[in-house]
Amino acid sequence: MLSVFANAWKIQEIRKKMLYMLLILAIYRLGAYVPIPGINLELLQMMREEAGGIELLFFMIAGGGTGILMLGIAPYITSSIIMQLLTVAIPRLEAIKKEGEEGRKKINQYTRVLTVGLATLQGTAMIISFSTFFYTPGIFTYVIAVVALVTGTMFVMFLGELLTEKGIGNGASFIIFANILAALPTSVRDLYAVGVTSPDNMARVAGILIFLLATMAFVVLVQGGERRIPVQYSKKMVGRQMYGGQSSYIPLKVNIAGVLSIIFAISLLQFPEMLSTFFPTAPGSTMQTVIQWLGMTHPFGAALYVILIFFFTFFYTSFSINPIEMAENMKKNGGFIPGIRPGRPTSDYIARTVFRLSWIGGCAYAIIASIPTVLEWTLGLQVGFGGTTLLILTGVALEIVKQLESQLLMRHYKGFLS
Repeated sequence: MLSVFANAWKIQEIRKKMLYMLLILAIYRLGAYVPIPGINLELLQMMREEAGGIELLFFMIAGGGTGILMLGIAPYITSSIIMQLLTVAIPRLEAIKKEGEEGRKKINQYTRVLTVGLATLQGTAMIISFSTFFYTPGIFTYVIAVVALVTGTMFVMFLGELLTEKGIGNGASFIIFANILAALPTSVRDLYAVGVTSPDNMARVAGILIFLLATMAFVVLVQGGERRIPVQYSKKMVGRQMYGGQSSYIPLKVNIAGVLSIIFAISLLQFPEMLSTFFPTAPGSTMQTVIQWLGMTHPFGAALYVILIFFFTFFYTSFSINPIEMAENMKKNGGFIPGIRPGRPTSDYIARTVFRLSWIGGCAYAIIASIPTVLEWTLGLQVGFGGTTLLILTGVALEIVKQLESQLLMRHYKGFLS
């Protein structure tokens, strides 16, 4: 990995892209410290530090600190996922998507509009829940604060699009990567502070670190795992030339949905708590009981979290891969899977393969996502980072390395005329 970065740094064009990414990241991190108008930052920071489990993970993914960028890139990611699903479910949007560059621009515009709506909803819920943290509470103060949060989200979305256009890889993924990376030193410091209190705690912290290193190795294994379906192309005569007869394969990842299944599960479990900010309820009420049951420390909430990861894994995969379309395209190009007849048998074979991979990927991602909860139950210590954060960090890091390798390969390829 280090050699890839070293080689990329030597090429001027790639070096400019890397410096541009660092500049955008510096602007973003500076913007995270711009405070929300009229809010008591000390009380808000204390609340954020006391968050645990799924709430802490949500804060790390958003990564906006305690300022106007608190919502971070989360509303934009949610909007992008929703638009991906709608383009499959709604024929009109699917037709727009197939219009090429113009269709892509329209879909992006719809995504931005949806981002504003989601940011307004989440920002309003957040400001209502933070109403006791303002110096001068009032409707005017709350409106200004919501506008500041929505503006911050649009600014982050703009930075993410700049990174995608002029940087390396997906800009939104890189921002999440930077958010989690910025929060890790605090989590490590908290673990160290717990460990130095007693030899028993030190042994527990050492066990956690060893377990997390093993988890990272497992994450790398899962991220790189794929099922390659062999494809053979038949030979055909065009004029006096013989074409075709080549062998290829269809790469299918172990978990096609990736970390999106975990993000969907987190968002759904957080929904009742967001509703409670709009409709405050007294302690011991039904809503508070539901929120308590959906917490990661509760066995029901942990089990539901795992079930939702499986559900969204299969749900997203069903929209992402169309076995019938893949089989038809293969048949049109004269390709076939050895031992499988073209047409319906091919689509059934691909569907069965994807179904089995979804089970394997769902199991792997459910295990990774449940690691912080299991460690907290067994060792009695709250872990500030766990399988999901390692999954995101490792996945984005591997993606950046792949992008650099592909760009290096393009610039070292001499071609036939050199």
